[in-house]
Amino acid sequence: MSFEVAIIMGSDSDLPTMRAAAELLDSLDVAYDLDIVSAHRTPDKLYDYVGTAEARGIKVIIAGAGGAAHLPGMAAALTVLPVIGVPISATKLDGMDALLSIAQMPAGVPVASVAIDNACNAGILAAQMLAISDLELRERLRLYKQGLREKVEAKSAAVRAAQKP
Repeated sequence: MSFEVAIIMGSDSDLPTMRAAAELLDSLDVAYDLDIVSAHRTPDKLYDYVGTAEARGIKVIIAGAGGAAHLPGMAAALTVLPVIGVPISATKLDGMDALLSIAQMPAGVPVASVAIDNACNAGILAAQMLAISDLELRERLRLYKQGLREKVEAKSAAVRAAQKP
């Protein structure tokens, strides 16, 4: 099977957060590989995993990390593929440390970032990147966003209907 997106995280404690990216990609029928790749504890695996990603058909990398959040930046340093960082609230700083670490990448090594713990948005962003050249995926994204609008409209109608004249 060929994967288009890699979802990596530094620890299995990140999995509950990162699962949202996988679920979103599942809903859009986008193939992904999900793995634990620690920048600090398994640097050789990181170099191999990211270094071979392009040859394996990966087009976008989503990297979740808490604390110092080195994983997204190291991944970006090792590839020309786009990397989306998901700051995870794993420390007493509730993810602010990870967000700032991901946002403060040096010139030439960009990492896109989503909000703290918002792996779902990372999945959407990865799908939107892929949809640049995949019209069928673009249509699935269009339907997904239409569904979001419809949910809000239904909630609005319910709130308005519950109001007393």
